[in-house]
Amino acid sequence: MPTFLPDCGSHFPLGATAHEDGSVNFAVVSQDADAVFLCLFTDPENPNRETHRLELPGKYRDICFGRVTGIPAGSAYGFRAKGPWKPKSSHYFNETKLLLDPYARHIVQPSRYYASMKGMRPDGDPCLADSGFHAPRAAVPIFSEYDWEGDTLPQIPMTESAICELHVKGFSKLNPDVPEEIRGTYAGLAHPASIDYLRNLGITSVQLLPVHQHLDDSFLLERGLVNYWGYNTIGFFAPEARYASSNDPVNEFRDMVKALHRAGLEVILDVVYNHTGEAGIEGPTCLLRGLDNRCYYHTVAEHPERYEDFTGCGNSVDVSHPRSLRLILDSMRYWVEEMHVDGFRFDLAVELARNPKMFKRRAAFFQAIHQDPVLSQTKLIAEPWDLGPDGYQIGNFPNDWSELNGKFRDDVRRFWKGDVDVMGDFAARITGSEQLFSHNRRTPAASVNLITSHDGFTLNDLVSYNEKHNLANGEGNRDGDSHNLSWNHGIEGPTDDPYIRELRSRQVRNFLTTLILSQGVPFLLAGDERRRTQQGNNNTYCQDNELNWISWDDSPEATATIEFVRRLFELRRQHPSLRRDAFFTGNPDPSTGLPDVCWLRPDGVMKKSADWNGKKSGAFSMIIPGDTGEAALLFCFNARSEDKTFSLPKLEGEHWELILDTASANPVPEEAKSSSETLLIAKSCQIWKEVR
Repeated sequence: MPTFLPDCGSHFPLGATAHEDGSVNFAVVSQDADAVFLCLFTDPENPNRETHRLELPGKYRDICFGRVTGIPAGSAYGFRAKGPWKPKSSHYFNETKLLLDPYARHIVQPSRYYASMKGMRPDGDPCLADSGFHAPRAAVPIFSEYDWEGDTLPQIPMTESAICELHVKGFSKLNPDVPEEIRGTYAGLAHPASIDYLRNLGITSVQLLPVHQHLDDSFLLERGLVNYWGYNTIGFFAPEARYASSNDPVNEFRDMVKALHRAGLEVILDVVYNHTGEAGIEGPTCLLRGLDNRCYYHTVAEHPERYEDFTGCGNSVDVSHPRSLRLILDSMRYWVEEMHVDGFRFDLAVELARNPKMFKRRAAFFQAIHQDPVLSQTKLIAEPWDLGPDGYQIGNFPNDWSELNGKFRDDVRRFWKGDVDVMGDFAARITGSEQLFSHNRRTPAASVNLITSHDGFTLNDLVSYNEKHNLANGEGNRDGDSHNLSWNHGIEGPTDDPYIRELRSRQVRNFLTTLILSQGVPFLLAGDERRRTQQGNNNTYCQDNELNWISWDDSPEATATIEFVRRLFELRRQHPSLRRDAFFTGNPDPSTGLPDVCWLRPDGVMKKSADWNGKKSGAFSMIIPGDTGEAALLFCFNARSEDKTFSLPKLEGEHWELILDTASANPVPEEAKSSSETLLIAKSCQIWKEVR
């Protein structure tokens, strides 16, 4: 029979902590509750039935706690909070709602919305339907120790990093080389077939779409869909149970990290700390709203019953509040210290630094991470925007952060599409976006360069569709971004036209070459190297099917593109000048007289200011002389729709050797040595290496 021990337990640490004697300590924050109840689910025959409800006896400031013995193995738990229902004071206590422990490590079942979880009726009164049977709950922990077997973090410098964004399920779900029973799981990603593929491609770091437990939205469930991407978090400490092949997602996740680390691969988590799955006031009450609404969410000053919504998801977490800040930092430390992840990509990171409304470069969140001896040593990558006022803050994050460079994505798309007046922007992007990041002494590694990500077209679709085709989402094609800077090259969607197919393949090679060989950190969307298509859907957040799962049936185009990507990453590794830890200066090298980056017109003459403002699509060259003992590299770009002859610079007693040409699917072109000029066909680029 579960009972409280007479010592009442401890207020620290928060969450549920198992002890060697079999007892479990529970501690939860609730500043304004009159009482907090521990609810236990101990009946294996009816696991959804609440069997015990015990008021936590201890109170220390705003923490309620108690130590319980006699809980059967395999039990689950949640909380209920008794307190005032005063929306005008931002209080939404409702004892009929079962609430998740914000520090829960293991949530026992995939989470979905049920009507009983709704906290408020349309008239503003509390909804009194009991949610205990349906609401997500946490597993009661047992005392155990995990054997990391000497695991160490790879600690790959940002300048050496090559990031691959992938979805745990979608990556291996269809891979025939992974055993069927573990496809689409943490174990599937840890399988040698998955790891060997990533390593052979040239990847150093995998960035996982959200793996925190999330809630499937009611409007999606009504359409027979789910929140596949997972940007609807309800468990900041709990690995998503639906990605586990076993009943132990925590240790299966650890096994995955350990396997990836053994192969030298880092694990970066895409984390959603900016909002929760409780959505707006009319959303489900299953977590923070029912425990301590005022401590955790941004509310409108004049109307505390309403939420500020800087995320488009109904609520925004108030990270300026000490309790929210502690929750997020504790979560991050847990994932680093207990789960051994290597870094974080922060969704809508601007929201985390709002105090109360405006973005602050010295926000408490940034300062707390900066002084933390654990978190300050991890990779920190910001999505540098949100939907609030002045929400686009690229370049304005602290100097120990990197940022997803949306300007790189847009300017590179514009350049290869053939837009005019973009040469200067393109040149700035491929050299590290100095004007965005150098002002606070950052380096090119602050720029995480992307062409595509989970949000938007795949690379194949970027060159195959002019318009989004999102009808499968059930929103009348109104969802998703309409500003894609895409080009179908003459026909919308798939085609058998050999000219268009070749032009599209050439453009794919142009994009990949620009992405991987530019200064900064390359960010590859998993499947782009396999020519994965979403059939023109640029917002597949709700599609748990073949639209999102990577196909491992290789077409000739896919096979050729994979080999091309491998060659690009190999070139990046071979040439340190492509991985600079400082921006170009333009100053001449005393030994060569050449600046550390040199820009040429197609006729071989150095570009002048007026040459950057032409009304034609871009055609120009770039020379990177290389450091002492390193061969110079010559890049020739032709974004025009007609072939163009380029004059090659003269070298004393030396020559240029062609090492890559996007006009060919062959990643290693037939050996070509320069004379005085080279022909670039329309929409192509070439890379030449100095041979001494």
